[in-house]
Amino acid sequence: MKRLFLTLVVVLGTTLITFTIMRLTPGDPAEMIAMGRYGLYNVPKETIERIRIEECLNAPIYVQYGRWLTHVLYGDLGRSLITGEPVLSIILKKFPITLELAIASMIISILIAIPVGIISATRQYSLVDQISMAGALVGVSMPNFWLGTILMLVFSLYMNWLPVCGYGGIEHLVLPAITLGTGITAILTRLTRSSMLEVLEQDYIRTARAKGLSENIVILKHALKNAFIPVVTMAGLQFGRLLEGAVIVETIFAWPGIGKTLVDAIFARDFAMIQGCVLFIAVIFSLVNLAVDVSYAYLDPRIRYE
Repeated sequence: MKRLFLTLVVVLGTTLITFTIMRLTPGDPAEMIAMGRYGLYNVPKETIERIRIEECLNAPIYVQYGRWLTHVLYGDLGRSLITGEPVLSIILKKFPITLELAIASMIISILIAIPVGIISATRQYSLVDQISMAGALVGVSMPNFWLGTILMLVFSLYMNWLPVCGYGGIEHLVLPAITLGTGITAILTRLTRSSMLEVLEQDYIRTARAKGLSENIVILKHALKNAFIPVVTMAGLQFGRLLEGAVIVETIFAWPGIGKTLVDAIFARDFAMIQGCVLFIAVIFSLVNLAVDVSYAYLDPRIRYE
């Protein structure tokens, strides 16, 4: 219950900061909304003033935020200021597309990071360890927008193996998933290695080896489970961050998920859509963190909550 309360505080704080920043950005929001809604560059002043009154943009910021929050408490995220569609329905339509990308990225990361991290730990300072750690350093250093552009140039334009962008079959998923998952793969690889090295030095590991157990059983049954605690923590946090990284990756690859929807809403100054997307991402991120905390007790029986 305490952590649920803290989750609520985090979500409210996130929405308040976002709401304030958007209102303080330069430009007339009513004019931007009018341009996006009617597709005109020279919108009549009467239309702009009408939109300002209709959307309560002439009220103080705290009044606007209180009005929005009241509607949220009743399950109403409002309507897009540009298209007029309900924000919640748009988010629910886009979320499975973003979730598909996030899950694919996380699967790729785990399938690569865990085995490589274990091998590096069990063969410390070997050539395999040095190569994997160098690769992890490169992976964690590459920005998503740079890596995505390079992958598009190589595999789409030069080799013509995969589509440049868009949403469709699995061939459209490969490049965005690799781009989004590379940094997480590097982080999880390094963390798995360091966690395994720490666990392998514990007394119960030496006892298991002294009892004559095979090295595979010692590694997979006794060491890996306890070494997984920080890995699961980071994997959960990184899965939440996948939604954040998806904003850039979805924009680069024209992937029609929540990230691209949020970027489009920012350019159009669609406050209702921006607030709805930020609220949804904050809730998902906080719930993932809560699930990670709860999973501790299963992974390590020594952990108990008062």
